[in-house]
Amino acid sequence: MAREAQVSARTVSRVLNDEPRISAPTRERVLQAVARLGYRRNAMARNMRVGARDSAVGLVIPDLANPFFSVVAAAVERTLRTRGLYVVIASSEEDPARERAVVTDMLGRQVAALVVVPSGDDHAYLRLERRRGLPVVFLDRPPNRLAADAFVSANTDGAHQAVTHLLAHGHRRIGFIGDRPTTLYTRRERFRGYRSALAQAGIAVDPALVDRGHHENDAAEATVRLLSAVDPPTAVFAANNLACMGAMMALARARRRDVALVGFDDFTLADVFDPGITVVAQDPHGLGTAAAERVFARLDGDRGRARTTVLATRLIVRGSGEISAS
Repeated sequence: MAREAQVSARTVSRVLNDEPRISAPTRERVLQAVARLGYRRNAMARNMRVGARDSAVGLVIPDLANPFFSVVAAAVERTLRTRGLYVVIASSEEDPARERAVVTDMLGRQVAALVVVPSGDDHAYLRLERRRGLPVVFLDRPPNRLAADAFVSANTDGAHQAVTHLLAHGHRRIGFIGDRPTTLYTRRERFRGYRSALAQAGIAVDPALVDRGHHENDAAEATVRLLSAVDPPTAVFAANNLACMGAMMALARARRRDVALVGFDDFTLADVFDPGITVVAQDPHGLGTAAAERVFARLDGDRGRARTTVLATRLIVRGSGEISAS
């Protein structure tokens, strides 16, 4: 590069790092050489050499194919881009060991910050990085054994509203289809809302009406099991978007239009079915945007205490949740 531009290697470095006191003709000559040779800066190598943080932010999500997390990731990326930061994204596949492995890899790449949708239940391994000032923001689920910023939805309140809505339409046997594992934060909080709504109506939870199904096929099978019971539910609360899709598939295949359905989290085309799917909608765009803005605040020097922010949900009535109990 220096030979091509007929300057010293030091001068090339100063031009590429946009340092002052380089004459316009020299700068232009170096940039023309860069263009001719197709040079690309190795930011990672530079950061390792000088001990600097990269302009990348690591984003860890459980499932790249899940529409909810796709919207979250897009919002994080779009917001960070306004400040010249870019996203390095990886999937934990809901595996705590993999989550820790990809986070460790990102730390080795000297990312400027981390945004994590946690799958594990122990994030103490990030304490040293937090003490060193690395911004770490958790999304959708809070961390465990670590004080860090988090942005979550009003899971318990949203689930309570969904089940109360079904109760208002005369349902007393309401099935619950939630995440696997049952210890997952969102599953636990949404089950709490389900239970509290039933308790408010004087109804005890029937274990025979509770099943697991995180993905569409699992949830479809769970729905079939619930409907095949001796005393089946007249309504189903599906505690995530994929579970709702699976329940909807099972009901359609069985030609059951007499079973009410409310899902947690909206999804594409939920409004075009007959009837449309009633859902408790989260705000994935708001979650992602807020997390990225907190990264900005931390990078700008905010050393305030870590805090958890809860974003409201809203019930969207479309028809499936308004089927009355027969």
